[in-house]
Amino acid sequence: MGAPKKLFIKTYGCQMNVYDSERMAEALAGGYEPTDRADEADLILLNTCHIREKAAEKVYSEIGRLKRLKDDRPDLRIGVAGCVAQAEGALMMERAPAIDLVVGPQSYHRLPELEARARAGERALHTEFDEDKFAALPGRRRKRAPTAFLTVQEGCDKFCAFCVVPYTRGAEVSRPVARVLDEAARMVDEGVREITLLGQNVNAYHGADGAETRSLAWLIRRLAEIPGLARIRYTTSHPNDMAQDLIDAHGDEPKLMPYLHLPVQSGSDRILKRMNRKHTAAQYVGIIDRLRAARPDLLLSGDFIVGFPEETEEDFRATLDLVERVNYGQAYSFKYSARPGTPAAEREEVAADVADDRLQRLQALLARQQRAALEAMVGREAEVLIEKPGREAGQMVGKSEHLHAVHVEADAAPGTLLRVLVTGAAPHSLAGRPL
Repeated sequence: MGAPKKLFIKTYGCQMNVYDSERMAEALAGGYEPTDRADEADLILLNTCHIREKAAEKVYSEIGRLKRLKDDRPDLRIGVAGCVAQAEGALMMERAPAIDLVVGPQSYHRLPELEARARAGERALHTEFDEDKFAALPGRRRKRAPTAFLTVQEGCDKFCAFCVVPYTRGAEVSRPVARVLDEAARMVDEGVREITLLGQNVNAYHGADGAETRSLAWLIRRLAEIPGLARIRYTTSHPNDMAQDLIDAHGDEPKLMPYLHLPVQSGSDRILKRMNRKHTAAQYVGIIDRLRAARPDLLLSGDFIVGFPEETEEDFRATLDLVERVNYGQAYSFKYSARPGTPAAEREEVAADVADDRLQRLQALLARQQRAALEAMVGREAEVLIEKPGREAGQMVGKSEHLHAVHVEADAAPGTLLRVLVTGAAPHSLAGRPL
């Protein structure tokens, strides 16, 4: 039997794509071993994201670069996976002859079959939403880092006016409780100490448990019973699915970390309605108040879209007011970009220079809040999960309970939970010393 061929995966976009890339590698583990060099790979997979503008064009540019490798090595196979593959599968095959296989995000359990067809000279395509891919994937996993992602929910039924996810990931589905618990237990056996539960709307989780349907809060409490699992997080959430039992879990489940990413997108009720978000700014703030009553030290993260079609200066000021009211420890903000096929793409856009100005103003405010949150940690104790060596000799890097990166001068192995005193704050990280 010859040596395994080599697989290179380039991952774009969200944490779910990171998880999906890991599972793709496992699906192909019988014939491939991973490499971090595209120029030595026998199969290159681009796991794509379709959220941002020009996402597809970036993929085509990358394929153009990879084609030069293929010109020198005719046996090299190139595949495209993920949401761009789902949205443009057949068109991609037509537009880029260098592509050998295309697989959608609901179909990557079929990769061994598609790879074999591509290796035989066929151009293979599969983008249907078919059977449960997780049930079809191999159960064996490799030695793991201290932190890991675990997808528990996929798809979206919200149909926000700006978003392509319902069209590329399909309707909301939740994995059965038993499968989630089994996979989490395997992860812990292989060295994972912290699991982040993933979903497009993860707090809409409604997994089957025999004849019962369980919530995300119920699932978190069951996961917390796994010996050796020290921390639990989840992302990304929707305000409309922030149930009281989940809010309560933030207050009374010690393994659930005091960090929450809860996107609002705008502080203007008029724009929220145009976005089809189905909540108001006041309802969102009310949820935040209940969360902070349950867990006063909760660090909030959010998403914002600036320059959404028809946004006025008054609408934008409402967003700034909401940011001031909530006080985010971290946030992501973007200038609106139209996604083909979404309702908002048909509307008149805000002038680019106006949107740019608003984005700069919002990001300046968010940066001040993030910096203040980091500086407020100086002089306090934090528990750091060590993940890897730092850049300096004798330095290790890990994450605090609040997801801050912390640099520590310590002789501690990855996976160690270390109590530290925070001694300094940089723009995006903390420094500390062991206690």
